[in-house]
Amino acid sequence: MSEGRDEPALTAAEELALARLALESGDLTHAADHVAGALMRAPTLPEAHETLARLAAAAGPDALELFPLGRHAFVGTVVARAHLLAAAGRPADGLDLLAAATAHAPRSDWAGVPWVVAPELAARLDPDRIARLLMQVCAAVPDPVPRAGRAALRAYLTLAGNAVAAHPGHGLLLGAASALARRVGEVALAVTWASRGVRAQPSKLGEVWLGYAYRSAGRIREALAALGRAVEHDPDDLAVYADIAGTLADNGRLDEALEWIDRALARDPTFDCAVHTAHRLRFQRDGDVAHLVALADFVRDHPDDSHEHGDLAECCRGRPWLGQVTPAGGTMVDVLRQSLAADGTLTAAVRLDGLEPPSAVRTATAAVPGLRVEVAEVADPDPREPRRASTCQLWRYDGTSVAPALPAPSTAAADRLRQLAQPAWPHPPAAYDAAVGLATLELADLLGLLVHPPDAPGTALGRVLVDQDPSLWVRCAQVWACLGLLHHRTDEPWADSTRRRVLLELVWGVEDWTTEAALFALVTAAWVDPAVRPEVASVVAERLADVAAVSRDRPVPIATSLAHLALATPALDPATKALAGELIADAADSTGRGMLSRLWRRLTALFGRR
Repeated sequence: MSEGRDEPALTAAEELALARLALESGDLTHAADHVAGALMRAPTLPEAHETLARLAAAAGPDALELFPLGRHAFVGTVVARAHLLAAAGRPADGLDLLAAATAHAPRSDWAGVPWVVAPELAARLDPDRIARLLMQVCAAVPDPVPRAGRAALRAYLTLAGNAVAAHPGHGLLLGAASALARRVGEVALAVTWASRGVRAQPSKLGEVWLGYAYRSAGRIREALAALGRAVEHDPDDLAVYADIAGTLADNGRLDEALEWIDRALARDPTFDCAVHTAHRLRFQRDGDVAHLVALADFVRDHPDDSHEHGDLAECCRGRPWLGQVTPAGGTMVDVLRQSLAADGTLTAAVRLDGLEPPSAVRTATAAVPGLRVEVAEVADPDPREPRRASTCQLWRYDGTSVAPALPAPSTAAADRLRQLAQPAWPHPPAAYDAAVGLATLELADLLGLLVHPPDAPGTALGRVLVDQDPSLWVRCAQVWACLGLLHHRTDEPWADSTRRRVLLELVWGVEDWTTEAALFALVTAAWVDPAVRPEVASVVAERLADVAAVSRDRPVPIATSLAHLALATPALDPATKALAGELIADAADSTGRGMLSRLWRRLTALFGRR
């Protein structure tokens, strides 16, 4: 379906005014167009239905032809046809079209009209067909539906109640009605209907619906019992095993959960639900990223899974580098955050014991114009020098002052990055896929973006970042620029590629946030391409060992972040994992930790509304 036409949007009242004019002039086709537009914007408006009835009377037996169903039918046309079908004595066909509209736009109240909620309708319809309709609606909405979206489904719940009253012994109908009630928050009603359905017609599906209803009601023992009976009905339905395992794990019974998932995998080691659940639970048990990498491999190798799973994203959500940029550490950004949080009072000068990453200094001085930065001393090893010889110089130092060594990127490149960069992603392969939009950028632009990050977007997300932690936006831009490097000249074999060479030089360049961004890009490459994992793991191990050695002589602000990156690396050796754990454990609590936690909560809320 489509949402509209090419003309500027009209209100429902304007659409109806034009429909009436067209109707009076006998132009039924244009009248139908405008009635459809009105129904799309106000599907329960009585005046829209009155005008539709006048149009149908004028068209006579040809009324349905005014609202044809094409390959890309306008949703208002579909809804208008549904109402005409009901008026013509074909309400079941009309309900099917309303359910299709709900699947297209679940937050609109397409069914909230008198003929749908009339008690006599349910008595006239085949209960099997009503059950299928309710299942179609359930499949189109989340479980549970957010409160703001429940009112749009209330008419279907009324239809379900009427149908249950008219067909009180129909097990499939009772179960489907329970599923809808559960989704819209009517949990007690869901339990009642599902219980009646199982008593009327015991079945695997009925027990599953009952188990879900009990689980939503917090009655876990009864939920597990119902799901267990579902397994007895059909021991080969491994999705139920996964549901039992998930329920057990959610209630702190991880060992029992893994036993159930192992039973499922013993029957079919490739069953998608069981594989996803198994890797998620094993990661939950020991935190080893190898489980998530194996799950990502499974997803890549099985693109035709039975349905979409969120286990990988659930495990990566909120975890450093697996699902989000790690906030920067160091004195410079701590001072910046505190300055911005102090009622708009900006710091005029800051004295540092040693040099901070150039990106940190540049971010702070850009956010606080006129900020004076004094450095007490430059400790060895000199942080102004790359850790290994490099031809890729991003920064130029004059004493302790730093400036970009590269020209600014093109405006088009900056705009492209601004549209894509985000501080969070579902998981590393998803970040890689999203960055394909940067594939056409020139190498000079990608490198220029690292030292000349564009301004944050003028969105709610961008405003939060700028107001509370500009460093996070700069790190976003650098991370996505390096992800863009992964897509640069992908026709070149990895071993001799420009993208590999440049990323490695950045990893071993001047100690900076760009080091983290480049290393994350390499780690992401290892997630999506098993062939590069040994090399990337070796690079991560060497870089972390170098950081640990330097940390013995002077502070390394990027050390903790690199340690988190190491723990996100596929095929990393145990010794490096242990070193990463030590660096994280030894890291002092950041002064701004509480403020950062509040910032991430705000950002998470913004992501949830996207």
